[in-house]
Amino acid sequence: MFREFRHFIKRGNVLDLAVAVIIGGAFGTIVTSVTEDLLMPLISAVTGSPDFSNLFIRLGAIPDGFAGKPDDYGALKAAGVPVLGYGAFLTAVVNFLLVAFAVFLIVRQASRLVVKPPGAPPAPPEDVALLREIRDLLKDGRR
Repeated sequence: MFREFRHFIKRGNVLDLAVAVIIGGAFGTIVTSVTEDLLMPLISAVTGSPDFSNLFIRLGAIPDGFAGKPDDYGALKAAGVPVLGYGAFLTAVVNFLLVAFAVFLIVRQASRLVVKPPGAPPAPPEDVALLREIRDLLKDGRR
């Protein structure tokens, strides 16, 4: 069983996957920092709210024993007040778009760097092949 496990681990795609997971985790922290520390403050400045993740619509009444601030999304949510947290949702969407765009750029650049081995040229379309055959037959008929 140990040999099978060792063979499984030695396969290239398993190691590639492990490297991808580790790099993906590190990349996630970079994207989170870009989103929270660079983009969200800019978007918050445009929307007029100092904290973008604190944008929400309260859908229910605040309970009588609530001791927090009525404009604190986290406190309201913890108290069980139904809230529509569109700011947190927009933050998640921006995070996703950043990750997707970064992956797109990486794949695009990697595909440019990959050297494609020269192979056989693709077969010509049927009509072109037929015309070439007719041409060759006509050439042979003249001699």
